[in-house]
Amino acid sequence: MPLPDTMFCAQQIDIAQELPDILKNFTKAAVRTQPEDLLLWSAAYFTALSKGERLPVKDRLELNVTHKTDSAMTPGLLKTLHKQLSIRETCSEEELREKWRGLCLPTDQLETLLSLGSFGSDIDWMEFFALGCSSLGETLISSLKVACELLTEDEEGGPARIPFDIFVKLYTYLAHLEGDMPQDHIDNFLGSRPKCRCCVDVCWCACVNMLLEIKPSSLHLRAIMSLQQRCY
Repeated sequence: MPLPDTMFCAQQIDIAQELPDILKNFTKAAVRTQPEDLLLWSAAYFTALSKGERLPVKDRLELNVTHKTDSAMTPGLLKTLHKQLSIRETCSEEELREKWRGLCLPTDQLETLLSLGSFGSDIDWMEFFALGCSSLGETLISSLKVACELLTEDEEGGPARIPFDIFVKLYTYLAHLEGDMPQDHIDNFLGSRPKCRCCVDVCWCACVNMLLEIKPSSLHLRAIMSLQQRCY
């Protein structure tokens, strides 16, 4: 076997022209996402990059994230998962597990959500997304708040508007899962489309007003008043 050529200077080393940008973008993504397992996340990152898929990267660094103590999910991670899997109405369980693992989320939490939703091999993504929101919220209203804030195209701190048909799907699914909300209450709420002077679709503050009439016992009034002030 011939000996390798002797290197006399750095100019002899051939470095791919795109390598600096790839490493720079990777480093920025790692800082924003703060993965629990850097090597596992890196494998998912470069696999997605090589396939031209959505990257497992948060939009921004999350500081002082508050969520349930039994959940490793954060709003930023759920939004990232949504961007990866919402391309189609359904996804396979295998695909969900792959993206979930790539974001270094705990397997036991995934198993809990899959069991709660009684999903088959094909998973309705928006239903799973709703369950993800419920893992971040203590009540129906706080879960819907998370959903609106993650799905809206409004600027942060705005009215958090989302298309009404999406809100109907999320609200109906979560309300049925709660089990103690009468169907006529669900129908009455959806039959009186909430409107607000600051929105054209469905606005979070208007939904709060309607939900107050339906199930006030489960709501934190101080938090609701704070939410309403965002739009008035």
